[in-house]
Amino acid sequence: MEVLPLPEVADRMGLPVTRVHQLLRDGQLLAERRDGVLVVPEAFLAAGTVVKGLPGTITVLRDQGFSTDEILRWLFTEDESLPGTPIEALRGDRGREVKRRAQAMGF
Repeated sequence: MEVLPLPEVADRMGLPVTRVHQLLRDGQLLAERRDGVLVVPEAFLAAGTVVKGLPGTITVLRDQGFSTDEILRWLFTEDESLPGTPIEALRGDRGREVKRRAQAMGF
């Protein structure tokens, strides 16, 4: 998975880096530390914005008690029923399918 440091995320979104930090706090984006640097998966961005459906999917999974690491793993794990990964499905405008699967994981 290709990742971007927060200043590059901010640049691609045309936002100050403080706003990217706010998106992370608000659960609109996820980040992880790599070699001490906070990074965001490049796949979370499209056309200078957060991929449609990603924030809602993050919220559903967080509400079910999933950690950031677990959410990232799930988003990038192949799912034959989609097909592909959940993040690929979100990028392909199939957010409803992804959200349904995320909701079903809690039951």
